[in-house]
Amino acid sequence: MPVTISRQAWIWYFIAAAVVLLDQASKVCVTAYLAYGEPVVFTSFFNFTLLHNKGAAFSFLAAQGGWQRWFFAALAIVISVALVVWIARTAVVNKVESFALALILGGALGNLYDRIHLGYVVDFIVVHYQELFWPAFNVADSAITLGAFILVAQMLFRKEKNIHA
Repeated sequence: MPVTISRQAWIWYFIAAAVVLLDQASKVCVTAYLAYGEPVVFTSFFNFTLLHNKGAAFSFLAAQGGWQRWFFAALAIVISVALVVWIARTAVVNKVESFALALILGGALGNLYDRIHLGYVVDFIVVHYQELFWPAFNVADSAITLGAFILVAQMLFRKEKNIHA
């Protein structure tokens, strides 16, 4: 059963593309202007530090022999295709869900580009409390996290139509 892509869906795909462009632009700037591993401190809890992540979230599987690059790339492609279809099916009826999916899609594609093109994902945003550091992340990771948060919140708090009324 073919999926028809509505005009509204294209708006969400455009938002996903904007996330990819913002993510890639930030990574190009950080790579051009920061020395690898040397923090640029903004506050006592926030800095930019150019890092390369060969694994997934929290550097999961980063120390493996290289197979993880293609595994995570293939996984991102499958998820991205599913998100494109999901957006096409929900774009007209659920704007909040579609927005969340667009953020997740854009983030997934931004990191996918790095993984295929560079062999690692460029991370640079670091937050911490004293010596407790959250793993470094990037704009794509932020978009994925925000999209997932919106999606879960929307699913938890949306009011179902009462079909028994």
